[in-house]
Amino acid sequence: MARAIIKGTGSYTPPKVLKNDFFEAVGSNDEWIYSHLGIKERRIVDGEVTSDLASKAGLKALENAGITSKEVDLIIVATSTPDRQAPSTACFVQEKIDANHAVAFDISAVCSGGIYGLAIGSQFIQTGMYKNVLVIGADTFSSITDWSRKDSVFFGDGAGAILLSATEEDKGFIDFKLHADGTGKMHFNIPAGGCEIPASEETIKNGLHYFQMNGKEVYSTATKVLPECINEILEANQMKSDDIDWVIPHQPSIRILKEVAEKVNIPFEKVMTNMDKYANTSGGTIPIVLDETYRSGKIKEGDTLLFAAVGSGWTWGTAIYKV
Repeated sequence: MARAIIKGTGSYTPPKVLKNDFFEAVGSNDEWIYSHLGIKERRIVDGEVTSDLASKAGLKALENAGITSKEVDLIIVATSTPDRQAPSTACFVQEKIDANHAVAFDISAVCSGGIYGLAIGSQFIQTGMYKNVLVIGADTFSSITDWSRKDSVFFGDGAGAILLSATEEDKGFIDFKLHADGTGKMHFNIPAGGCEIPASEETIKNGLHYFQMNGKEVYSTATKVLPECINEILEANQMKSDDIDWVIPHQPSIRILKEVAEKVNIPFEKVMTNMDKYANTSGGTIPIVLDETYRSGKIKEGDTLLFAAVGSGWTWGTAIYKV
């Protein structure tokens, strides 16, 4: 069976910068945000929507891969901030990048969206159903953020894209481990706007269209399930932490990543981060970090990458990739 390889990467963040001093008005400050979360600033859309970010990242990935949009067979967009409830953001992307032959659909796994999307796309490659799969993680959390609350410091807007193709060589995605636990669904959620609580004047008045987060539960869950999942995938593939050259993680907070790295005995120097520039871009985090790490020249042929993410749902997962 063929393996899925990363043929190209791309990313895009909007030009508008929002620095930490903005949050002094809601009772936070630069020192606390940077020391606890690792964030100095984030990017915020100004007139753009999720499909705009996704399309720009996708086109960069295609350029990097050396293929045209007409050669794309499938577009998967991982997002929790779609342009509209219908149609899918992926269909907007398909039109915007002129990939009219591609199948297109969205998935919703919030901050785990990048890993879930890569796992799904890899299956289509491995079975031979599709040749080129464009996986995009994109979110505009500024549209679901209540800027009068302290937890508005966490997120930024951005998109990353990964073009998957097939290889018969001994490289590519080796394994995925995905998990979910619906009992944690209320610890990070957007109460209104779906069929359970349709949007109304009352829901808007009460701010129920904004995300609600239990930060303590996010921290305790992430620092528990991610080390377990990393150890699970290493053991399943008869690998040790020393075999990992680079960790490409979701960007929840610098403290979470440091604790996870310590628990699995991986030096933090191997853990790639960009939350200082972009904060948490949710579904966009892993593909953005991957694109920046590739373009930095750090990743070499023969390296082994470990992907890891945890998100609302709860959802979480890991992947191992051989360059």
